[in-house]
Amino acid sequence: MSQLGNNAELGDELGISQIVTSLREVRLTALELRNRLNRPPKLPARKALAGVVEGLGAALFPNRLGLPDLREEGIDYFVGHTLDVALRELVAQVRLELSFIAELDQVEDVKVRATALVREFASQLPAIRHLLDSDIRAAYEGDPAARSVDEVLVCYPGINAITHYRIAHVLHQLGVPLIARMITEIAHSATGIDIHPGAQIGEGFFIDHGTGVVIGETSIIGRHVRLYQAVTLGAKRFPVDADGTLVKGNARHPIVEDDVVIYAGATILGRITIGRGSVIGGNVWLTYSVPPNSNITQAQMGEGAPAGPRNGTVTHQ
Repeated sequence: MSQLGNNAELGDELGISQIVTSLREVRLTALELRNRLNRPPKLPARKALAGVVEGLGAALFPNRLGLPDLREEGIDYFVGHTLDVALRELVAQVRLELSFIAELDQVEDVKVRATALVREFASQLPAIRHLLDSDIRAAYEGDPAARSVDEVLVCYPGINAITHYRIAHVLHQLGVPLIARMITEIAHSATGIDIHPGAQIGEGFFIDHGTGVVIGETSIIGRHVRLYQAVTLGAKRFPVDADGTLVKGNARHPIVEDDVVIYAGATILGRITIGRGSVIGGNVWLTYSVPPNSNITQAQMGEGAPAGPRNGTVTHQ
């Protein structure tokens, strides 16, 4: 008997035919409930996007993330070829997202829109490289264990997460939030660092160690900010509308101004402002704004917190 026949017999023995039928019924019911019975979703592929980001990283840093035997005279060719492969795949993935959200009468326009969007994204790659250079320098200058900027680029999980974020943030701004979120979640899975692509982060950003860092969607982070592991920039509450549905898109995460250091385990919640040059100590739970050059420690939290609603600026140092 052929292998195909053996597989069929095994399938019947295990009841696979009935399972396939049951799964089809569940699937069709779910599509009907979402009004997608005639338009099953075809979404971007996580594996393809991981390859896109890897290719973009190699094009941005060809000497360090490209081919090991790459010679100077071949760098431009390598960068051009690598970008061509990565960006063509990105166009295909963007088409999937745009098709998913498009109305039926807009589907024909998706290919043109996807190409234009990826062209605009590609034009911003030099700016992304500039920002990443500043992040790498910040990590090298901020960590006494770093022996070179090259070590920082190839070893530090914070730089891995920030690279994914910098790419994803541009895509988020250009109107493909699903792809952007998938890209940052690839880094989240690999590093334990969760940065929403909608967050706004200035140059010279350094995440040391990094595991457990969470940066929410509407966070605004200034220039030359340093975070340590397990820092949360989160929302204090989740408002709902009259129907009890969560209100989405409102500004609900902290604003962290320039030159702030936030040590391990600090939790900062709500739309509050951490003033420029402040230092937030380890394991602090902070739900009110602090002025520039504040030094907030765990010991101060009991006596230093203002009375009444904790959403205004306090003046203790």
